[in-house]
Amino acid sequence: MPRNSSTPLPPNPKYTDGEKHIHVKLAEKLVATRLTVTDISGGCGSMYAVEIASPQFAGLSPVKQHRMVTEVLKDDIKQMHGIQIKTAAA
Repeated sequence: MPRNSSTPLPPNPKYTDGEKHIHVKLAEKLVATRLTVTDISGGCGSMYAVEIASPQFAGLSPVKQHRMVTEVLKDDIKQMHGIQIKTAAA
């Protein structure tokens, strides 16, 4: 069944609270068509890997795409040790 583009992509039910928080923010703000958030800090929430595809990235360089992600997460990133970002236009 096709996903309604006006409905944010739902988070994986297996996500931790931190993963879900990041997923919801990115899915809503960047209209993600594909999105995976993984806590790569061993569960303490200090580092995440994000893979996101969004139509809003079309025509933008990877640097500009990454800036869009970090802008959405700027308050959260202040509490992290690091973040890995992979983006794609979709």
